[in-house]
Amino acid sequence: MASSSSNVVGVHYRVGKKIGEGSFGVIFEGTNLLNNQQVAIKFEPRKSDAPQLRDEYRTYKILVGCPGIPNVYYFGQEGLHNILVIDLLGPSLEDLFDHCGRRFTIKTVVMVAKQMLSRVQTIHEKNLIYRDIKPDNFLIGRPGTKAANVIHVVDFGMAKQYRDPKTKQHIPYRERKSLSGTARYMSINTHLGREQSRRDDLEALGHVFMYFLRGGLPWQGLKAATNKQKYEKIGEKKQTTPIKDLCEGFPEEFNKYLTYVRNLGFEDTPDYDYLRELFTQALKNTGEVEDGEYDWMKISKDSGKGWEAMKGHNPNYLHNPNARPGPSQMELHSGHRGGASTPHNQAQNLTVSRLNAAQPPPPSPIKQMAKSRGQQNAPGALNAQRGSGVGGLRDMATPTGSTQAQFQNSNRNLPQNVPQQTPMNQQQAQPNGRPAEPQPTGFQKFMKVLCCGM
Repeated sequence: MASSSSNVVGVHYRVGKKIGEGSFGVIFEGTNLLNNQQVAIKFEPRKSDAPQLRDEYRTYKILVGCPGIPNVYYFGQEGLHNILVIDLLGPSLEDLFDHCGRRFTIKTVVMVAKQMLSRVQTIHEKNLIYRDIKPDNFLIGRPGTKAANVIHVVDFGMAKQYRDPKTKQHIPYRERKSLSGTARYMSINTHLGREQSRRDDLEALGHVFMYFLRGGLPWQGLKAATNKQKYEKIGEKKQTTPIKDLCEGFPEEFNKYLTYVRNLGFEDTPDYDYLRELFTQALKNTGEVEDGEYDWMKISKDSGKGWEAMKGHNPNYLHNPNARPGPSQMELHSGHRGGASTPHNQAQNLTVSRLNAAQPPPPSPIKQMAKSRGQQNAPGALNAQRGSGVGGLRDMATPTGSTQAQFQNSNRNLPQNVPQQTPMNQQQAQPNGRPAEPQPTGFQKFMKVLCCGM
């Protein structure tokens, strides 16, 4: 496939199809021209009020080589944008949840929970807290690879150091902090404006586990006049919902998990092994075995049509243009930049549509970006302050707001037949005999679209 300098960044990364959009900017799939490896490329305006890609790059470097952490290949500037290049991964747990009818079995939740807990433990052991636990930020590997069912964690824009790496001195307890995280899953202490620590990541995980088991949480769908009032209502509902009611009908180990993490002190070191053992016991009590077969691999034992079969042989099963967005797609997404939020791009037709590896070649990323530029920011976003790492409030859960939008796509999904741009040194004569103005290069046009939407 012929390449063009009009969509090559970072020296040797060709920009392909747009696969996500969020408060930080835009994500494209891409290709390393040196080895044909597929990657994800994140673009962020350098003039952003709360730039996060540099911090995210530094976090990836701290976590390099850890299980379930994507490799990072490049960070740099392209015109008026910062770009970050990392591994291209598979669908998020939110997408798989949709694929499985918005309900996971106890067996799948247990296996997912143990992996997610281990990823968060790894982050904590590197002196960081994550602060934005949600299903959209946990991705499996690309189907067909050895990491196909390894859960990866991505999008470290809100990660923060909670202790000094050398002295292990913990950050001080504070109150009246601005909210940071995703309202649906964040801890009660976060709602109360208290400084986050390891316990808050684990409580948010517990809320995710119950979301998977129940198909939803009691504080979803609450109505209020403003976002601020809505977040307050969510926090109040969490505080007034007894753990036993939240976990009723499911193994008692999930009750024990939430009870344990909600009783941790601000500086306490969680017993991760104990928590993993709880889930092991929960599965044992159901008579199931931990065999690595997840719900998305085999939706129906009778039909045998699992994740691979649906993706490879019946793409229309995943691509329903009339599908009604689930709760996480319908709720407002508040971005990092104060007073503004990113348009929630339903034109993406739900993230599951991008799992169709047999779709026709997409339009040029340049055209896609130009087309999306006229949209106005969604109103009513709650202002958020940037703290260490990146602060800010992200609402409920949105698949377009993070790198969860990094999906497997075949080479057919990369732009093809890109027209050659007129070199600057090729000038055309005008009627008055003077040479025409030099034409911008393809790369200059590409960056102009990124910057100005023209």
